[in-house]
Amino acid sequence: MSLRSRGAESSSKNVVSRRLTIFLCVGCFCAGMLFTDRMWVLPEAKDTSWSTGESSQKLKLVSDDSDPKADVKGDSRTLDKTISDLEMKLAAARSTQDSLLSGPPLNQDLKISDLTKKRKYLMVVGINTAFSSRKRRDSLRATWMLQGDKRKRLEEEKGIIIRFVIGHSATSGGILDRAIEAEDKKHGDFLRLEHVEGYLELSAKTKTYFTTAVALWDADFYVKVDDDVHVNIATLGSTLARHRSKPRVYIGCMKSGPVLARKGVRYYEPEYWKFGEQGNRYFRHATGQLYAISKELATYISINQ
Repeated sequence: MSLRSRGAESSSKNVVSRRLTIFLCVGCFCAGMLFTDRMWVLPEAKDTSWSTGESSQKLKLVSDDSDPKADVKGDSRTLDKTISDLEMKLAAARSTQDSLLSGPPLNQDLKISDLTKKRKYLMVVGINTAFSSRKRRDSLRATWMLQGDKRKRLEEEKGIIIRFVIGHSATSGGILDRAIEAEDKKHGDFLRLEHVEGYLELSAKTKTYFTTAVALWDADFYVKVDDDVHVNIATLGSTLARHRSKPRVYIGCMKSGPVLARKGVRYYEPEYWKFGEQGNRYFRHATGQLYAISKELATYISINQ
């Protein structure tokens, strides 16, 4: 009897402990759910949907108002033009600085204050001349090239600068240079270049003229003319004024001709091979007696001389 009673008693204890364990587990689970629900509160659905809708609306507006291809092309063109303008301004500033630092000979009537003011002119006319061309210069002074106060008024009122352009002789300070200095002291109408005069150096002289002129004067056009050409300055000014708003202007009597590769003939081209095969023609260009280029082209020459 005692053994049976002990067995029944132990089995009842096991049943009670199992029930208690299950009850404790269920209670802990419920407590955990309650605790978790209070600690982690999700944001309201209304706020979330509103922000998402607003973002999608903004994206839609941006996509509707912009054409990616058009924007890329437009931005590219604008950027190219801006870079080109900045390069031109930088080149002009460098040319001015170089001319001041290296001290190229300037006219007596040009002062440093005049360079810093940099007023705008319509055109600068450079008359290409030589040491032996005194009679030609006097002929121009007596006809279309104004002198004294009239020339100053032409510069101030019309924005037209006119100068004889000449470099130096192979013998610096020689009799030829002194004669030009005396003539310039009398008339004040020379632009002296850092250049040694010579017939075979005319192209280099022209490039030096444009480089020097664009550094000294801020003009719309720079004109090159020979000293045996008589110019109607009023007609030239009105013609150039019509092209003032156009970029990269090159005006003159345009022509083209064969590249002469045979030695001994007139206008023989020593570097004819640069123009292609024998019998090729020059590219279309203005005759050297008179032509004009805009400031953009003069600045380009200054950069790439």
